[in-house]
Amino acid sequence: MDKRTHNLIFLVALGLTASLTFAQTRPGEARAKQEFLKKLVAAAGERTHHVVRYDPAYVRIPYLGGDVPADTGVCTDEVIRSYRAVGIDLQKEVHEDMEQNFSAYPRHWRWLSGHPDKNIDHRRVPNLMVFFSRKGETLAITQRAEDYEPGDLVTWDLGGGVPHVGIVVDQKSATSGRFLIVHNIGQGPKMEDILFNWKISGHYRYFGPPK
Repeated sequence: MDKRTHNLIFLVALGLTASLTFAQTRPGEARAKQEFLKKLVAAAGERTHHVVRYDPAYVRIPYLGGDVPADTGVCTDEVIRSYRAVGIDLQKEVHEDMEQNFSAYPRHWRWLSGHPDKNIDHRRVPNLMVFFSRKGETLAITQRAEDYEPGDLVTWDLGGGVPHVGIVVDQKSATSGRFLIVHNIGQGPKMEDILFNWKISGHYRYFGPPK
């Protein structure tokens, strides 16, 4: 056997070994992701037992693990608190990514900020949309309810430049058969059948930072 043939056989064998290893690890990774989504969905559902007054005011909060008063918040705070319940601090993750990639994030004239702000950046829907698209999975926006699964993050355009965000959970509407959404649009955290109530602007899945 000449050297060229030997090298070719070695590369093919190496490729087969890598493929087998990948095939063996994928089911485990898939199970871990499904388990994570179950925990996230449970955390989102638990949020509906809290009384929260809708309050979008700017508040200085600690870093890390900072939060506005527990009895106040907006739509993003339900996402933040749900992820915190499963060990992921979006305040930290968003802030670190914005510090390193500030130009990738939207600059809104109303925010009057030319630099990252760890008090508020993670509480803004447009920032979360960029973050989830950069660090998570961007999924298709469709009009098929079955494309939206428990643990998915959905953003909407309410009109007039007002964004909104919620988490798909594993309970279904008795009338439409669609998975319900946990969100806060002004009456505190609710679990409701609102998937197609407004124009969907984003659809994501986020499992946290690499381990």
